[in-house]
Amino acid sequence: MTEASRHGYVTAAAEREVVSSDVVLLLGRVLMAAIFLNGGFHKLTGLEGFAGYLAGHGVPVGAYPIAVLAACVEFFGALCVLVGLGTRYAAVLMAGFTLVAALIAHRFWEISDPAMYVNQMNHFMKNVTIVGGFLLLYAAGPGRLSVDRRGS
Repeated sequence: MTEASRHGYVTAAAEREVVSSDVVLLLGRVLMAAIFLNGGFHKLTGLEGFAGYLAGHGVPVGAYPIAVLAACVEFFGALCVLVGLGTRYAAVLMAGFTLVAALIAHRFWEISDPAMYVNQMNHFMKNVTIVGGFLLLYAAGPGRLSVDRRGS
């Protein structure tokens, strides 16, 4: 809430600031969701392959149910972020998913080839950065252009 709206009036500049923030939050949600919607869709439509990938990366017995759970979290969590539904819960869920994905898929510390080491370290750090983005979304909330804020 802006200082002006606390006192019962909203200046044009204050309203533009609020609308601008809402548009930026929407754009951020769209951009953050895009990679996960794409990845989650492909995992959901290729669960056998994804389960094999997980098993090859050290996921213990039961890789298929874990693959189903992970693909659903990735796709539907991203969908919630995109439309702003349960946004704070979805942001925390997606932060956890992204961190676990980094620890499973981008274990750069196990790689001896220098080029692959740097490549996987970059992917790991990208995931850590995305976790930070989800934590910021948790703190900021979805903005007014969201299902969570409809009617307010």
